Amino acid sequence: EVQLVESGGGLVQAGGSLRLSCAASGFTFNDHAIGWFRQAPGKEREGVSYIEIRNGITYYADSVKGRFTITKDNAKRTVYLQMNSLKPEDSAIYYCAGPVGTGYWRAFGGWRFGSWGQGTQVTVSS
Repeated sequence: EVQLVESGGGLVQAGGSLRLSCAASGFTFNDHAIGWFRQAPGKEREGVSYIEIRNGITYYADSVKGRFTITKDNAKRTVYLQMNSLKPEDSAIYYCAGPVGTGYWRAFGGWRFGSWGQGTQVTVSS
């Protein structure tokens, strides 16, 4: 069973930083990409960034390029999202995403993601 467990959200002032973590289990880590999505109230879930585990290739949405950095620790099966220069419009529930399952999925940058963590709230105050 695929499990994705996020941590690290919180409340921060504009211009501040947060680091999110996603611990993955239940699938062959190297064969997939792990992504981060976010969903603000009344909006669709959107892709933020992903990293291809085997080769380390990364991808970012235009809205976060230059501010967010995604990294991985293969030994810990964990992916991190370092978020700097946060803006109020970054406020959302952030979801870690993994391999497609049988339910809801989203396409992002050439990959499909369909396993989801429980989500972690990020709130950026102005």
